[in-house]
Amino acid sequence: MRILSTLFFLFLFAGISTQSVAKKLPGVAVNYSNPESEIYLGSPSIAILGDGTYVVSNDYFGKIDGKSRNGSVFQSKNKGKSWEKIADVKGMFWSNLFVLNNELYLLGTDGQYGNFVIRKSTDGGHTWTTPKDKNSGLLRDDFEYHTAAMPVIIKDGRIYRATEVRNPPEKWGVNFESLVLSAPVNSDLLKAKNWTASNHIHYNPEWPVGDAWLEGNAVKTADNEIVNILRVNEKKNGDYAAIINISEEGKKAEFNPKEGFIHFPGGCKKFTIRYDEKSKRYWTLTNFKKDIGYNPERTRNCLSLASSPDLKAWTVHEHVIYNPDYFAHGFQYADWLIDGDDMVAVIRTAFDDGKVPAHNCHDSNYILFKRIKNFKDFEKSEIAKYHN
Repeated sequence: MRILSTLFFLFLFAGISTQSVAKKLPGVAVNYSNPESEIYLGSPSIAILGDGTYVVSNDYFGKIDGKSRNGSVFQSKNKGKSWEKIADVKGMFWSNLFVLNNELYLLGTDGQYGNFVIRKSTDGGHTWTTPKDKNSGLLRDDFEYHTAAMPVIIKDGRIYRATEVRNPPEKWGVNFESLVLSAPVNSDLLKAKNWTASNHIHYNPEWPVGDAWLEGNAVKTADNEIVNILRVNEKKNGDYAAIINISEEGKKAEFNPKEGFIHFPGGCKKFTIRYDEKSKRYWTLTNFKKDIGYNPERTRNCLSLASSPDLKAWTVHEHVIYNPDYFAHGFQYADWLIDGDDMVAVIRTAFDDGKVPAHNCHDSNYILFKRIKNFKDFEKSEIAKYHN
């Protein structure tokens, strides 16, 4: 019976043409790249300025020579209804936007497996500083750094950001070492000496889950501790994350493999976790595995809203965007913020717009903006629960 069901599903899916699943964009286009160019859009990040302006960044990957990478910055003055590009930034990759002390920052790498750098803008993202040395934003040049548009967190006057290094500098994932960088919020963040790095933790292939971790979230727990919650490359079920404990001032990272792995919806793909003070819950947008899927890590056609009271027990509440074609549709790498009662998100998207179809779910041709109105109202709904 299971074989017949699988064959029926494959037959049904084979009959879904690219044209038949093409629908209206499930959001507002911030950026678009024609798939025929073989240049794709990645690492969406969003910030909200003091005057209510939305700012979004993304980078580019695909048919690009060398390790150098560039990015673009966009703004919306009407709450995401329309967007305009305000800057192109050379040497900006795998970076996140954030606002601190009324100044806008970009924090990430200057290329694929590049240096870890920070840039500052004092005009809302139109112009940016250049990280040319240790006094102007070049924070670390000692390893090959890997990350994504991951969040920063502030605790007791200190800012924390998780990242990884590839050590030794070869292969994907298996040599990623996790660490956290932190600095006093009132220090000059462009000076490398103000940033403290924790020790590195290399993934152990003998651990019971997966073979790599990456794209960690710095999160403040209910006990006022800092943890780093990472995506785990586990492809059997795809529903695991790892929690690393970070000491005071970010100097020491510790992981207990017996207790540190948790069941997490869509944990083998990138997710962003943030805390909402009003609901007293942690929230995320994640790629829940709604369909059978040919590979959990590449099944990204369903973007779901999930939350937790304690970072360990997670509930999937709502499927925010879904398309039955899991091969060529992906709604992934979502970054988001809370604006009033709404969640505002930017999403790396592979989508057939009826003109030129995406190559696959990974090779994204859009950055979309999506508003989830009154997102906390979904708290009472339950699609799936993950207990630990």
